[in-house]
Amino acid sequence: MEDRRKYFDNLVRTSEKYFVPYLSGYTGTGADTKILEIGCGEGGNLLPFARMGCDVTGVDLSESKIEHAIRFFREERSNGTFLACDIFKADLPECSFDMIICHDVIEHIADKAGFLSGIQRLLKPEGIAFIAFPAWQMPFGGHQQMCRNKRLSRLPFFHLLPAPWYRRILTKAGESPEAIKEFMEIKRTGTTVELFEKLIRETGLIRLDRHLYFINPHYEAKFGLKPRTLNPVISAIPWLRNFFSTSCFYILKKMQ
Repeated sequence: MEDRRKYFDNLVRTSEKYFVPYLSGYTGTGADTKILEIGCGEGGNLLPFARMGCDVTGVDLSESKIEHAIRFFREERSNGTFLACDIFKADLPECSFDMIICHDVIEHIADKAGFLSGIQRLLKPEGIAFIAFPAWQMPFGGHQQMCRNKRLSRLPFFHLLPAPWYRRILTKAGESPEAIKEFMEIKRTGTTVELFEKLIRETGLIRLDRHLYFINPHYEAKFGLKPRTLNPVISAIPWLRNFFSTSCFYILKKMQ
């Protein structure tokens, strides 16, 4: 529980210091603002918006994470609605949200085009979607920091090895079959800047803004590192930029 609370508090700090100012430039953040987070986890990203009076809803597949979100919000005396379900099976009205947040989610999804199309159905005509993800080729794009083996959890880039080699290393290191399955799924669904830009075009979304980060804003709360955007020259070079983008921030809207 202490680890989950610490992670929740770190997300709250990141959201309050970086997400709120960034997103406030594109939509309102007052009492009439309806915000949905897909893959909300324990809800840390949503708490600063709830404190500002926004109507916040969080959806996540994990029942335990939703239980923590409800508990943490109650402890903070803040209001929020939390649902443990598939977002597209949730009883949510179409065209009802001013903002949809998807933070470190889309890299886990196989049908990304279907996911982005589904998001559009939930957005109000002038609503925005904030989508952030680690570029696949960045040092820990395979989420190997989640490995139980301490050496592997600190080993960059080895997720880029051919799939059979990658699986063999995870197995030899003693990772559980369930964890290996998840790591291999992330390898299959990992997202690059180029892939995401292609998906934006194919699904008819409009890109309002993009920030590629060399140092992820969340690393400040987690590691004490000051966020830094990627050098503009490198960020303009396809493929190469993926190796240096620890987080890719996008603000999107649907075509009218």
